[in-house]
Amino acid sequence: MKKGAPANDVDSYLATLPDDQRLTLEKIRKAIKAAAPKAEEAISYRIPVFKYHGPLVFFAAFVNHCSLFVPGKEAILKPFRSELKPFKTSGATIHFSPENPLPASLVKKIVKARISANERRGNLQRKRR
Repeated sequence: MKKGAPANDVDSYLATLPDDQRLTLEKIRKAIKAAAPKAEEAISYRIPVFKYHGPLVFFAAFVNHCSLFVPGKEAILKPFRSELKPFKTSGATIHFSPENPLPASLVKKIVKARISANERRGNLQRKRR
């Protein structure tokens, strides 16, 4: 990624990336949007995030890989363990590359799981009031 001023929006963030990473993350973005059409895009911690009742997922490009960050405990990824075998994971972060991208179908499943978790958390908070 090129160094410089932080991006103000996701399009600006993606525009700074090498073509292979940009194309890979654009596909990730499209899959997230398909799974979470009501989610809001933003930049947080200098990287793209999708929010719906709180953060759903973040994604970013680094020198040697791309990452999908799944907020919360790594337990959220347990149901996807077999599908994640081809990828390096660290906690609730998935590392991938343009040569070995995350499948859109897997991204959609993870995002839908996060939507459910955020909605459950929101419902619990409302019940406590």
